[in-house]
Amino acid sequence: MASLSSLDDLIEALRCLPGVGPKSAQRMAYHLLQRDRPGADRLARGLDAALQLLHHCARCNSFTEAEVCQRCLSPRRDASQLCIVEMPVDANSMEQTHAYNGLYYVLMGRLSPLDGIGPKELMFERLFARATDGLVREVILATNFTNEGEATAHYLSELLHARGLKVSRIARGLPVGGELEFSDAATVAQALRERRDFV
Repeated sequence: MASLSSLDDLIEALRCLPGVGPKSAQRMAYHLLQRDRPGADRLARGLDAALQLLHHCARCNSFTEAEVCQRCLSPRRDASQLCIVEMPVDANSMEQTHAYNGLYYVLMGRLSPLDGIGPKELMFERLFARATDGLVREVILATNFTNEGEATAHYLSELLHARGLKVSRIARGLPVGGELEFSDAATVAQALRERRDFV
């Protein structure tokens, strides 16, 4: 039965999305086929175009249709600062703060030996070439505060320091508007360790 096979293929394809299990994939497939065929068509065309047109920026490793993305080409960016993030969405989060005006390098992952992801898979040599281009003065490590993110930051910190670069790490602690009473002990301890002078 060809229709059953194509339906199974669609469900299996949807399972590649993060956080989507068999039941969710099945619901999505039925929704697209029964209730939103125009949406399904837009999704298919959008994926096809993205796969055909998008590739990694030669400078920051994020996605772009050009050789170098608009952000890297902007003369208004501070080329002396390079912020290292795990994924393009992390760079977008940094941009939304309007607190950073430097450039980025996107790792497209983090060190995870259990998953077979090491320095070679993340192409660290490309990062080191970018960081030592003569323009970068400070590298800001903005990997996530997971075990893998911390390990990645520590590993990169040592290798970037050895190349004569100033390396800093984004701080962590209590969120704006957060209350001590509702914060976990580890977060409060980290906020205390990373305290700074009050002006």
